[in-house]
Amino acid sequence: QVQLVESGGGLAQPGGSLKLSCAASGRTFSRYAMGWFRQAPGKERDFVVGISGSGGSTNYAGSVKGRFTISRDNAKNTVYLQMNSLKPEDTAVYYCAARRLGVVTTPQEYDYWGQGTQVIVSS
Repeated sequence: QVQLVESGGGLAQPGGSLKLSCAASGRTFSRYAMGWFRQAPGKERDFVVGISGSGGSTNYAGSVKGRFTISRDNAKNTVYLQMNSLKPEDTAVYYCAARRLGVVTTPQEYDYWGQGTQVIVSS
């Protein structure tokens, strides 16, 4: 069982930055690929970015490539999402998720989810 807790959401201005964190419980964190997803009101949950267990492989959605950066610290059981050059369309609830195998983009393939953290980008 893995428990995930996101933090770091909030209000940012267009062009601004936020850094999200996702802390995981358990002693086998490095065995899990981690993903960040987001869900805007009335829309489906979309893949944002994923990272392999070792951190050596990442996969970004085209809409965030070059603006967002995922990283992980396996010693701290934490995955991060640095979000720069934020746009109003980045407004959503952001979720982290974990799965035992490699990074995939479909939310149904992830086994564990956090409760989400709200990000609002507005002037």
